Amino acid sequence: MKSFSYVAVSDVEDAVRAIAAEPNAKFLGGGTNLVDLMRENVERPDVLVDITRLPLNGIEELPDSGIRIGALVRNSELAAHPVIRTRYPMLSQAILHGASAQLRNMATVGGNLMQRTRCLYFYDSASPCNKREQGSGCTAIGGFTRGHAILGASEHCIATHPSDMAVALVALDAVVEVRSEHGTRRIPLADFHRLPGSTPHIETELAPDELITAVEVPGVPVAAMSRYRKVRDRASYAFALVSVAAAMEVRDGRVSAVRLALGGVAPKPWRAHEAEEALLGAPATEESFGRAADAALASAVGQGDNDFKIDLARRTLVATLRRLLTEGSAA
Repeated sequence: MKSFSYVAVSDVEDAVRAIAAEPNAKFLGGGTNLVDLMRENVERPDVLVDITRLPLNGIEELPDSGIRIGALVRNSELAAHPVIRTRYPMLSQAILHGASAQLRNMATVGGNLMQRTRCLYFYDSASPCNKREQGSGCTAIGGFTRGHAILGASEHCIATHPSDMAVALVALDAVVEVRSEHGTRRIPLADFHRLPGSTPHIETELAPDELITAVEVPGVPVAAMSRYRKVRDRASYAFALVSVAAAMEVRDGRVSAVRLALGGVAPKPWRAHEAEEALLGAPATEESFGRAADAALASAVGQGDNDFKIDLARRTLVATLRRLLTEGSAA
C-alpha cells in the first residue's frame, strides 16, 4: 500500500474543500470497499478525508410522506427504523440481506452507494481491467463469468454492481443529494450509477469534488406492499447472483401499481421498466408475471458461465410477485 495523508473533518464545508484541494483524494466512510482496494493496490489515493464525524446521521420524515436519510446513517439503524419497516419494507429487507450484522453496523447509506464492483479481475492487479486502467482490456470477457452481468454490459466491461440497498432505492425513485464548493445538486438514483459503455472507469455521475450528503425517498404508497428477494450461494455475507425488489398493488384482480428492480445482473441497480409496463393493468396472475419477467429479460445476454442467470432472474421475479400476491410484504 502506498503512503498517503490523512485528514479528519467534522464540517461538511471543510470536507468538500479538502477533497477539492487534492485531485487524488478520497472520502473515507463506512460502507465502501476503499480500504480493501487500497490493500490490493487497486485504489492509490494521495489523501484520505475521514468524514465519519460529519453531522449527516439523521433520519427525517418529509411532508410528502417520504423520508430524508443522512449519508452517514448506519445501515442497521436504517433497516430497523419503524418508518422504513412500515412504508418501505423492501428497503429494510434489502439492507438485512446485505453483508453481515457487524458490517451493517458500520456501513453507511452513502458508503453503500459508493461500493465498487467485486469482479475478481478488478481486484487482480495482474489482470487487464478497463475499470482500473482505461483501454487495457477486460479479462472477464472470455474468463470465469458466473457472477457477471447479463444486462447493461458492454464490450469493455461486464462487471456487476454489488449493492442490495441500492436496488430497493432505485425501485423507490430515490434521489441522491450531493454537495461541492459550487453548491448542492440532486441526482435521481436511477441515473447516479453509470453503465460502462466505453468508459467503465467512470462509475457514477458524482464529480470528483462532490460529497453525498443525503438520500431522499418520496412517498410511494405501493411500497408498503413490497418484498426483496435475494438468490445467492450461501445464506449470509454473499453477493447476489440475482435479486428482486418488488412492490405491487392489486385492485379488482388487476395490477394497479407496481415497482420492480433487479440486482446482481447489471453494472448498476437495474430498474425493470419493461416489466412494470407489461404488468400495469394486467390481471394479477402467474401468466402475467411470466410475461413481465420475459419483458424484463428480453435484452439479457449471457457470457457462458452465467447463462443460467437469465432463467434464474426470470423465475425469481415471478416467485417474488407470486409471494407478494399471496402473502403480502414481510417487514
